[in-house]
Amino acid sequence: MPIGAVYAVGFVIALVIALVLTPLVKKFAFMVGAIDKPNHRKVHTRIMPRMGGLAIYLAFVGAFFCVFALIPEGTWLPKDSNLVKAMLVGGTIIIVTGALDDRFELSAKLKLVFQIIAACVVVFGFDIHISFVSLPFGENMQQLKEWIGIPVTILWIVGVTNAINLIDGLDGLAAGVSGIAISTILIMAIIMGFQPVILMSTLLLGGIIGFMKYNFHPAKIFMGDSGSLFLGYCLALLSLISFKQITLVSFVIPLLIIGVPLSDTFFAIIRRLVNKKPIFAPDKGHLHHRLQDLGFSHRRTVLMIWGIAAIFGAMAIIQSAVIKFNGANWITFAVVCLVIFFLQIGAEVIGIVDKSRRPVINLLTKLGLKIGKVNAESRSK
Repeated sequence: MPIGAVYAVGFVIALVIALVLTPLVKKFAFMVGAIDKPNHRKVHTRIMPRMGGLAIYLAFVGAFFCVFALIPEGTWLPKDSNLVKAMLVGGTIIIVTGALDDRFELSAKLKLVFQIIAACVVVFGFDIHISFVSLPFGENMQQLKEWIGIPVTILWIVGVTNAINLIDGLDGLAAGVSGIAISTILIMAIIMGFQPVILMSTLLLGGIIGFMKYNFHPAKIFMGDSGSLFLGYCLALLSLISFKQITLVSFVIPLLIIGVPLSDTFFAIIRRLVNKKPIFAPDKGHLHHRLQDLGFSHRRTVLMIWGIAAIFGAMAIIQSAVIKFNGANWITFAVVCLVIFFLQIGAEVIGIVDKSRRPVINLLTKLGLKIGKVNAESRSK
């Protein structure tokens, strides 16, 4: 069977499994008490089952074992199978951690320990870590010492895993953003011809789309920490393909792929530091909360954030295309500056850090007034 047909069959199988299993997982969640009760910080107003991530995980794993035997011999290099094994083994640790949290609400520290264990499985069990680096605007690749590369890789995996968890605040939001990010990785993997990532991304995408039938507003089930942590973990691993050549260009690509959750996490940390609150303290200042405070409906808020995620994804694909061109680092530098500028402007407009502090907007306003005065004086002369 042609490899493209294998991917298509895997996608359909994952989609069907998710469609069939999600209602069963919903019943299981109610049976074991994995429910989410409304409170002052939550958007929903009724008791909802969670643990929906279990359906995505089972769809992913089930579809993989269904199509694995169909993959033509020689499609993968032996070392490429390490990524697949890492996703299966580490993903299982993460899904169990998330499922236990959905039922028993584990402490943040305990969840962090299991996330670090899963990340260590990737690094030490399957020898996947950042190995080479190039200084921005430099040409020579240099080997990165393990004492630097290994901690950076673990930090990346744990950070991305939690970033998806933090944006899981509205029906379909985290699943949709993850789906867009995985679609971006899929397109890039097809361009690069990286077969293991193509398969993993295809299967995950099928599971997410099947689950979304029950998760989009009004949701019938939440993905819970089992889903958000699992998808974040998979995104962290799949995005590591962009670290094969860590120039300024390729380093930016995975950051763009997860631009929405990453920026929301960054602003959440700044917000809590500014307001002198614990970094891990939950609040209602996230991007989706602020958009709703501005009057946007639940569904429109989700669609807007999906749109922003799609823009980030398109930028990542474009950046991956310019790597081969001369001056790519300068192009990337300009893009990064523009992204940071507009992120800051957007954050100040919606008040994601502080509703009263708008340093950049105030500066631009003052500069605009000064320019206006200069123009008025020149006209009067």
